Amino acid sequence: MQECKITTLYDLEQTIAKELLSQKEYPWEVLADLSDFICKLGSKLDPAVYEQKGENIWIAKSAEVAPTAFIGGPAIIDEEAQIRHCAFIRGSAIVGKKAVVGNSTELKNVILFNQVQVPHYNYVGDSVLGFQSHMGAGSITSNVKSDKTLVVVKGPEDTIETGRKKFGAMLGDGVEVGCGSVLNPGTVVGAYTNIYPLSSVRGVLPAHSIYKNRYEVVEKESETETES
Repeated sequence: MQECKITTLYDLEQTIAKELLSQKEYPWEVLADLSDFICKLGSKLDPAVYEQKGENIWIAKSAEVAPTAFIGGPAIIDEEAQIRHCAFIRGSAIVGKKAVVGNSTELKNVILFNQVQVPHYNYVGDSVLGFQSHMGAGSITSNVKSDKTLVVVKGPEDTIETGRKKFGAMLGDGVEVGCGSVLNPGTVVGAYTNIYPLSSVRGVLPAHSIYKNRYEVVEKESETETES
C-alpha cells in the first residue's frame, strides 16, 4: 500500500533517525531495530551538543528536562526538546528537535520527529509520529490487540501482515489527533489528516482528510476552495 510507505508519510529531513528509516519500506519495520540504532547513533553524537546521561541516554544540552521526569535508555532527546513534569520515557525512544513530551506522558519504543507534541496525559508505544504531528490531551496509542494476535494493517483494498504483536500507530507529518482519542493497533494516518476528539480509530486513513467517525471520513477542502 503506497499510502503506508515511509516515503509517502514522512519528510525524513525532520528526524535524527533518517538513516534507519531510509533503509525500510514501512515505518513499523524500524521498531525491531530501534534500540540498537539509538545505541550506535548515540555513541557518534557530537559531545559539544549532546551529553551522555547514564547508560545509553543522550540528551542535547539545549533540551529542557524537568527534574521530575524519568528517562530510561536507550534514548536520544534532541535539541530544544521539552521533557516536562512527570514525563515517563521507558526506553528505546527518540524525541526530535523542539518536540514536547508533557505531563504524565509515557513513551516506549517510539520515534517522535521534530516538533511533535504529546503534551498532556498521552501514551505512545511502538509508534512513529511524523513532523509537527500533535496528539490532544488524553489521546493514546493502543499497541496490543485484546486477543494478543499479530497486528495486521488493513487498508480499504489490501492488508499487510506486520508480524508484530506490538504495534501502536504510524502518524504522518502534520497529523492532528483530537483529545481523548484511541488509535487502535495497526493504525496508519496519512499526512495532514485531522481526527475528531473521542474517536476510536483503526486501519488506514488517507492523507489530507478529516476523520469524524468510522463511517464519515471526508477530504479536506483545498486552500483555493476555502478562499473562494
